[in-house]
Order: sequence, then structure tokens, then C-alpha cells
Amino acid sequence: MASGVLVYADHREGSVLAGTKEALGAARRLADQIGGPVSAALIGNGVAGLAQELIQSGADTVYVADAPALDKYTNATYLPALDAIVSQADPAVVLFSKSLVTLDLAPRFAFRRGVGLANDVIDLKVENGQVIASRPVYGGSAMAEVLPEGTPQMFTIRGKTQEPLTPDPSRQGNVVPVSVTVSEGPVKVIDQQKERASGPKLQDATRIVSGGRGIGEAKENWRQLEELAEVLGGAVGASRAAVDAGWVPTHMQIGLTGTTVSPDLYIAVAISGAVQHMAGCSGAKTIVAINKDPEAAIFKQARFGVEGDWKKIIPALTKELKAMM
Repeated sequence: MASGVLVYADHREGSVLAGTKEALGAARRLADQIGGPVSAALIGNGVAGLAQELIQSGADTVYVADAPALDKYTNATYLPALDAIVSQADPAVVLFSKSLVTLDLAPRFAFRRGVGLANDVIDLKVENGQVIASRPVYGGSAMAEVLPEGTPQMFTIRGKTQEPLTPDPSRQGNVVPVSVTVSEGPVKVIDQQKERASGPKLQDATRIVSGGRGIGEAKENWRQLEELAEVLGGAVGASRAAVDAGWVPTHMQIGLTGTTVSPDLYIAVAISGAVQHMAGCSGAKTIVAINKDPEAAIFKQARFGVEGDWKKIIPALTKELKAMM
């Protein structure tokens, strides 16, 4: 009989992603209520060394599918690997942290298993032995409670919404190798190119300066936001409009179709405040809006608002903060 919670272990460049550790924290809290072990599905090439990190973060058992054909993610190779692990672990619940990989993998895997999937979950609770998820709908303007049908129940969890466990280096667990037969399939990853970025990653930053359509195309304009972010020790983000216009790279996008952030401070510069953008930053503890349009929707979401031309405000703010450092 299915029991316990399994977490898909998302990893990059030899490290377990923070979202996976948050999902393990959620898994432990769920398992305490519904019973059963917490396990992790670790898939890749040369990844067995990450198993202990997952155990330290809350997994009781780590199922490892390690093969050269799993070196780079494609759904044709990872789907059968995950299917083999879930068949062996037989969990009642499967959790995925939200990432570019899991946005592709999770719905395909749910379809393969013939079960429902609740995506972009921010809260989980147990009622009558089943897990119910809360997720934003209508661009974050309302919340819905969702009960995925079938076993295992499947969820993808929005980053920064679940508390990870404190890592315990002394914690012991089981590592179970899983033999899988995979082929490359119709899609083959030829190359991967990395985009260089300075400062902290958006999803990890505690302070973010984000620009919108009103910043314009000029690199010098964006450089002013970068200078402010550097002074604050934070990162620079952007609205979808700025990304779609080609002014900044995709990895800077914040919003419903971009990165979800939960910083202590979010400075929104020349951003109108459309619901699609706010869905990605509504978790910020403090939002400061800078916009010359007094009717901009962002002012309704912000704790502090500054009406005026950002070209005058940002340089003055940066200068003042530098003087205080």
C-alpha cells in the first residue's frame, strides 16, 4: 500500500537546489501526519555523491538512478527513470520543487501515471488522510484549494514558501540504486550555454531592484539599477515586458511566467504592477514602488510609494546609500 512522501531531487552542477531542500522540509511535515517515510528520487549521471546531502536535509531513503544517458535532462530519459523509482518506492505523495525542469517533468509524469497534479503550490495541509494544496489563481488575486485525484498525489511547490529542515550531518539513511534502461529518444541535448550574472541569484536574493518597460532599452539605464542593487547587496530583476522587448536576458524575468521571489526588500522601478508580475513578487516582505504614474496599480501593492521620474530618484537614492555605507 502506498505510503510516505517522495521528493524529486532537483540539482545543478553538483549541488542540490534550495527548492528541493524546501520540498524535503514540507515532505517531513506531511509524513508526520499521513505516516510513512520521506524518500528522494535522485536522477542523473555521477550524482550518487549527492545522496548524503539529501539525507542530511530530511530524506530517509534516496533512490538513485545514475547512468551516462541521464547526464542532461530530457523528458524521454528522465520520465522512465522517475517512473522506475516511484514504482519501487510506492509513495502516497510526490513533491516537486518548481523549476524549469520540473515544469516539464511533473505534468508529463502525472499524465503517464494517470493522476492529477497541483502546480505552483504555496501551502499544504492534511484532511482525512489526503493532502490538499493551496495555490494562487487569477494572477494571484485569489487562492484555490486543490485536491489532486489518484495515487500518488502530485504537487509542484513554489520556491520560498516552505521551510527547509536544519541540515543534520549526523543523520543516517538508506541509499538504494535503481537500475533503469533509457534511450536518448527523439530529442538530444547538443550543448548548454551559461549566462554570466553577477551578485546573488534572483531566487536567493534578499534585496531586489526590478525594472519595467519604463526603464527603456538603454544599457546605461539598466546600469543604474545594477549600481543600486550592488550597494544593497542584491540582484536585478525585470518585468516580462522588458524581457520580451529584448532589453534584458530571460533569467531576470520575475512574474507568473518567470522567477518567483520572496525578498526582504523589493524595489519596483517603472513597473505598472500587472497581476502577472505581482504573482512573482507578492511574497516580498516590503515592496517599494517608484513610478511617475500616480494611478499605477503597483502603488496599491506597495508598502512605500514614490511618485516621480526614476531617472532622478534612483541616482539620488544610490548616492545617499553609498554615503551611509
